[in-house]
Amino acid sequence: ITDGCSLFGNRSLSEESRRPVSGPRTRPQRLAERLTLLGGAAHSAVLPSSNRMEPPLGTQQGAMQPLVADDFEACLLDKVRWTRGAQRVSQMVEEVQKVIYHLTTEISNQDIRFQAIPYSLMYNGNITVLSPSQFLVTVPVRGLSGYREAREQRWRYYTLQGARLTCSPAEPRGQQWLEVQQFMENLWQWLKADVSIQATCASQVAQGFRKGSEKGTRTDHVAGKVSVLTTGITVHVAMETSVGQVEIELAPEVEIPTAWSKRAPWPRCLSRWPSSDRAKCVKSFGFSLLARWHYHWQLSFLQAERVLLEHLDEDGGCRRRCFQALRQMKEDVWCPGRRPVITSHHLQTVLFWTCEKYPHAKDWRVFSKGLLRLARKLHKCVRQRFLKHFFVRSGNLLQHAASTELDAVAQKLALFLKDPGSSCG
Repeated sequence: ITDGCSLFGNRSLSEESRRPVSGPRTRPQRLAERLTLLGGAAHSAVLPSSNRMEPPLGTQQGAMQPLVADDFEACLLDKVRWTRGAQRVSQMVEEVQKVIYHLTTEISNQDIRFQAIPYSLMYNGNITVLSPSQFLVTVPVRGLSGYREAREQRWRYYTLQGARLTCSPAEPRGQQWLEVQQFMENLWQWLKADVSIQATCASQVAQGFRKGSEKGTRTDHVAGKVSVLTTGITVHVAMETSVGQVEIELAPEVEIPTAWSKRAPWPRCLSRWPSSDRAKCVKSFGFSLLARWHYHWQLSFLQAERVLLEHLDEDGGCRRRCFQALRQMKEDVWCPGRRPVITSHHLQTVLFWTCEKYPHAKDWRVFSKGLLRLARKLHKCVRQRFLKHFFVRSGNLLQHAASTELDAVAQKLALFLKDPGSSCG
């Protein structure tokens, strides 16, 4: 797995797009085909180590000890090449796919507004690996198309029972309101009172989805394989796979592939990464809205982020290797555990911001320097408890993270940056 929301197993989108798949073309297949037509160079999840000796790194900011670059790099690349962890996650994804297919099929049979997620032999774009024991599954809704941005206005807020709130909550950053009337075409089921008191509240949709999920877990294909957890607005289930337990969050998703959110002014002025052509390609995949909060829908750019990841090293750099090593260090040393406070999506965001700050190929020729650059950025964000969303700059991805856990990660990162070579001891 290259990160929290992109590739399936150890294989890239370009590789997986060449695998035969039976049945009708799904959204992941269409995405893979589009990426193939774009002509970007495919990158495997594990790249071979260069035989060229890198010059030793000097002391950084008076705190980093000199280290022998070839030993340090060889050690970290060994961590990346060690594929047992990746094979374990791939096996978990394989088993989760089968159960999710049966579960979402039952949900769709009960409520036509939710689509079933088909089982695929290629990578599944609906499954996001946040950590080896945490998955996010986005379940597309059916019957909403032709999205139009709504004008700014003062919304009325209601409880799930239909009572109007006298004090409206502030609209969170990185989220937005949604109403059925913003879509030119919609199924009549979206006008039912269970999801549309005045507008389509995320919690209403999530509640309807939860009812279907609870019934779906009692069917023959799913019973005994998953258990529904009661925490959160969205549906959380625990599943025991052959290689360990995984917690899965299922979130209803409104796909908007024909537009780019006005709340995400990107690319930024004077930005040199990615190229203008690549930025246009990224924005052509649109965005989506996830029902993960009480009233507002969370902006999501999973498709756009996958495109950025797929074409990281078109200039021959080592960004992907640096990211893989960073993720491996996070999982093994800095933030292990079943529910890590730092997920692969956080690391991916750190990578994007660092690529934007250092856009040139020369900045990513030396693996050890690139990795330390990412580690310093991660340390700064964790220490300050602030990580801006790459597309929606006003959003803080660490806003709801536990301060004590962030402090512990920051301390481990500080020790690593003081003596990087000790991590290979």
